Amino acid sequence: MTDLTRTSPRPPAELRNPMHTSRTDPPARGTAEDLAHQKAAIAGLGHELRALVDATVRTAASPDTLHRVADGVRHLTGQLTGRRRARAEIPEVDEFPAGPRMYSPVTGAGSPLAPPLHMTPTSDGLIGHCTLGIAHEGPPGYGHGGMSAMLLDEAMGRACVAAGMPGLTVSLQLRYRRPVPLETPLRVLGRVTGTDDRKIFVTGSVTTQEDPATDLVTADGVFVAPDLHRARALFPDLPGES
Repeated sequence: MTDLTRTSPRPPAELRNPMHTSRTDPPARGTAEDLAHQKAAIAGLGHELRALVDATVRTAASPDTLHRVADGVRHLTGQLTGRRRARAEIPEVDEFPAGPRMYSPVTGAGSPLAPPLHMTPTSDGLIGHCTLGIAHEGPPGYGHGGMSAMLLDEAMGRACVAAGMPGLTVSLQLRYRRPVPLETPLRVLGRVTGTDDRKIFVTGSVTTQEDPATDLVTADGVFVAPDLHRARALFPDLPGES
């Protein structure tokens, strides 16, 4: 994952508090009501785009129909006018590094790529729920192995955040035990198992909701917090000290 999560020892204040501002920060965020409306609109568009992607990868429509739909999509794309976000710019609707990210390809409600994965805390980590669709297919009827890696990377990184220790992934070892079925509710677990200075050791697994005792994919990972200089180089739009 490329998000900052959390690690030991505690990071500087600006990395712990994504809402921290300074003289060099971009213009102030909108009001809470404005942001709520924006997030709702983004989520609504993301939902419809995921439905479009699903229909696209399932359709057996004629070439004429596909050309006509492509023209329609091109017209819709042209309506998304105005300023475009730069590559490293943090969206106003995001709470980076530790909060929700609307366009995450794993959890983002606004992403046409995301399943999306919904995560909640447990007594010793995090649990996520999602269902992979045909757009995430690898072998016929099963999820692409890269999707399992992406789900686990996110869950394990977020487990670091939940444990109060943000960091970046430096190692992720997966074991593919059984194929992951499509259109089947899944459980994705992440749990911190130990630390060593700035390193955090994390485990994860993917199972179905129906059979949580049978692992489909398991993972061991190492996460580490970058120092402030490295964090600034990676994420130049992080807010700074006042």
